[in-house]
Amino acid sequence: MQSKGAKRSIQLSQYMVYIVLAVVFVLFTIVLNNKGFATPQNLLNILRQTAMISVMAVGGTFVIGAGQIDLTVGSNAAMSAMIAAMTLQATNSIFLALVLALGFGVLVGVVNGLLVTRLGLPSFLATLGMMQAVRGLAMWVTDTAAVPISNKTFNTVFGTGYVGPVSVLIIWTVIFYIFGYILFNKTRFGKYALAIGGNETSAIYSGIKTKMIKLYIFMFSGAMSAFAGIMYAGRMQSGRYSFGDGDEMSVIAAVVLGGASMAGGTGSMIGALVGSILMGVISNALVLGGLSSAQQQIVNGLIIIAAVALSNLGQRKNRSK
Repeated sequence: MQSKGAKRSIQLSQYMVYIVLAVVFVLFTIVLNNKGFATPQNLLNILRQTAMISVMAVGGTFVIGAGQIDLTVGSNAAMSAMIAAMTLQATNSIFLALVLALGFGVLVGVVNGLLVTRLGLPSFLATLGMMQAVRGLAMWVTDTAAVPISNKTFNTVFGTGYVGPVSVLIIWTVIFYIFGYILFNKTRFGKYALAIGGNETSAIYSGIKTKMIKLYIFMFSGAMSAFAGIMYAGRMQSGRYSFGDGDEMSVIAAVVLGGASMAGGTGSMIGALVGSILMGVISNALVLGGLSSAQQQIVNGLIIIAAVALSNLGQRKNRSK
């Protein structure tokens, strides 16, 4: 039976991301008061800028919750954006562009899942190799040239449009988090993902088809990454091989800051959203504060280190009980 101190420690770790976001927000509001940091327009801009990371983090919550890693999310988003752009350029069919882009994303997830479940490769190494292959494919198909999108409906619905003052990117994010929250917290799929991450051997003895669930998890992550690529394409009105560069680290940091353990077995869909917003708030504040891109990259690296350190600290506490 857990002591009251242990319970308080668990609760604190669960709510740490919310506490940090509140402290950081107040701090930047004071320091950057004359830069308009806390204005409604800038806050909506932060949510718009972090939308793609947030959507990828929906899939990332399942992946990390199951004790896996998916490093293909950024390159998958880039290639899916390229496919959507090339399809629109060739056919001007939004439906076909969506089907092909999402289909490619799911295919990448299938390959990742099979490498892990059938060949027994560690997910880190399997997806690291796939990340390089998919990014190279995105560069190769157009010889690194951007593919412009002239379909105004596509751009409006998936990137540049607004409903009142709210960007469609924010609306898509809300839709996917409602769906992701229900899937993660209210269905067997979410419970099985956490069971696999917590103790895969016990999950197998419990009758869970762990290989199939892990395959589905990678497929879901691939679909979320592909939709993030569609959002990138709509926002930038083009497909570019550079979309999503480095997003895999941002997604991992967002999910871990949100309460997930790198070892698996824990995760929070709302926490992942708050984690991605926290990173967006910090990035926005650094820009307003006049830091160079090199300095911003240093801070982002420190955030990732802090996220992993918090995860490891939580794991040590769990082992000590």
